[in-house]
Amino acid sequence: MRSTTHFQLTLGAQPLGDGRAHFRVWAPRRKSVDVCLHEPGGLRYLPLEKTAGGYFEGTHAVPVGSLYKYRLDRGDTFPDPCSRFQPEGPHGPSRLVDPSRYRWAAPEWRGLSSMKGQVLYELHVGTFTPEGTYAAAAAKLPLLKELGITLVELMPLHTFPGRYNWGYDGVTLFAPCAVYGEPDTLRRMVDEAHRLGLGIILDVVYNHLGPDGNYLSQYSQGYFNPKYPNEWGEPTNFDDGEAAGPSRDFFIQNACYWIAEYHFDGLRLDATQSLYDASPTHIVKELVQKARAAAGPRNVLLIAESEPQDVRVITSPDQGGYGADGLWVDDFHHSARVAAVGRSEAYLMDYCGTAQELLSCALRNSLYQGQYYRWQKKRRGSPLLRTAPARIVFYLQNHDQLANTLRGQRLHVVAGYARARALTTFLLLLPQTPMLFMGQEFFSSTPFLYFVDHKPELQKLVHHGRDEFLSQFPSARQALKVEGHTVPIGDEAFQASKLDWTERDRNKEALALHQDLLRLRREDPVISAQEPSRLAGAVLSRYALVLRYFGSEQEGDRLLLLNLGTGLDLEPCPEPLLALEAGKSWRLLLSSEHVRYGGMGAPALPGEGRLRIPGQTALVLTSTEEKNA
Repeated sequence: MRSTTHFQLTLGAQPLGDGRAHFRVWAPRRKSVDVCLHEPGGLRYLPLEKTAGGYFEGTHAVPVGSLYKYRLDRGDTFPDPCSRFQPEGPHGPSRLVDPSRYRWAAPEWRGLSSMKGQVLYELHVGTFTPEGTYAAAAAKLPLLKELGITLVELMPLHTFPGRYNWGYDGVTLFAPCAVYGEPDTLRRMVDEAHRLGLGIILDVVYNHLGPDGNYLSQYSQGYFNPKYPNEWGEPTNFDDGEAAGPSRDFFIQNACYWIAEYHFDGLRLDATQSLYDASPTHIVKELVQKARAAAGPRNVLLIAESEPQDVRVITSPDQGGYGADGLWVDDFHHSARVAAVGRSEAYLMDYCGTAQELLSCALRNSLYQGQYYRWQKKRRGSPLLRTAPARIVFYLQNHDQLANTLRGQRLHVVAGYARARALTTFLLLLPQTPMLFMGQEFFSSTPFLYFVDHKPELQKLVHHGRDEFLSQFPSARQALKVEGHTVPIGDEAFQASKLDWTERDRNKEALALHQDLLRLRREDPVISAQEPSRLAGAVLSRYALVLRYFGSEQEGDRLLLLNLGTGLDLEPCPEPLLALEAGKSWRLLLSSEHVRYGGMGAPALPGEGRLRIPGQTALVLTSTEEKNA
């Protein structure tokens, strides 16, 4: 079935269905723009007419599949900034693509209506499978469905230079990277997700473009605004002068395009704190509104990364916010990371990894909600106390937090299996929306490193910049500058980051833990409610805590006990959340140390209202009637 779209791309090349195509490009600094067709007999030039606002456009007889560039001022030629496909990479010609030719197999899919109940899974197409293609990734989706995932998040697919890239150096934003396959192969991957009942969203990067293959400034410098800071490259322009209008339109159309032409169920917006905009309507607010409109009757989820954890991003527009659905919150990761490895360096310096911090995350969504933050020497965060927990995304690992370490090692490698199992149990039963990073479910041993494939001179500069970035961690600085350690960023790093799927069979214990926890999260009548009003918690020691989920009289209550220290005997036991009414006792539902999960065994619970929590362990208990009552 053909796509029924509620959005029509007005930029780039649009096939008209009769052998002709309409071309439109914004190039206000240019006097002339021609379409340069790459034909078997050579190059052919077709003129475009300058219209209002600095645009050039025109309609010509050009068949679908043709390769073309734009010639600027009768001089050099460059790819279409809105190219739908770059088969030879960002420096090569653009291909004329007709998206209406694809027959959607799941046209009845209506998307996901809310964040509640979602379990996210972040993956990088190039390293998710040995083949590194859309087709190979699509073949693995049934395994994610079996695991209990509901929403797949693809790391950026914008066309990048070279053979591989970790995703955040894209330069041709409308063209899904040819390294992974054809555009219709990506559509088939989306179709497969929907056939399985999985949502699928795309990570998009609008705060900067990569350092090689970015030709936007050849058309207009107005795409960029140098008055703002940006550590990753020239910041994009959303508020500076007349150019801000066409620049905003370019990026907003890109967001709508992925939803309308590829049927993605939403977007993850990278680094929204670096989308600088002082205009009356912030770019994120406008983008969210128009992305929803582009989806028509389908539901979409818009999830934002915001380093300052800005509540405005997910506040409704009628209350002065931007209207996104979900917010990445780093506080949980940072505290859990310190708890796991015992180091609070660089941007982790304001975390202690205590039970109090982990409990505060669970009950209040984040830690820094306006307090002073030593690392940044200013206040950080905004109030998230009243935010529905399902709108907050928590994780123990993600692409940034793995790649931004010296070795890119997984949590269980640096923290040990027991501690990783305990923290996994805690994460997956919290009311916040959990996210797993690819391979996390089977304790993948492969790291996830930063990797790029640039020309030698640029690769050397990027490598130096990467070392400087890692050197904010004193231990990494020591390793790099004193011990002579080298962090690869090229092919060695790319190959090392590919998942080894044979580990899924070899590490069945870790997989079973994740499956059982997600089943408990989904099916247990008390835990699955995920209602903050039915959840209370307390600190039991510096490294131990309790969460109590209150159910009905028939359902009973649940306890989640986490102890990242040594064994804890709760005698005396003055915490009321551990108490039960007469005639009831606690029964073990799950222990992170059960042998079937790779643990050392789950000891029996002591009687008479006493509790013992083994070290490096999470326990899930349910209240039950005592047999002798």
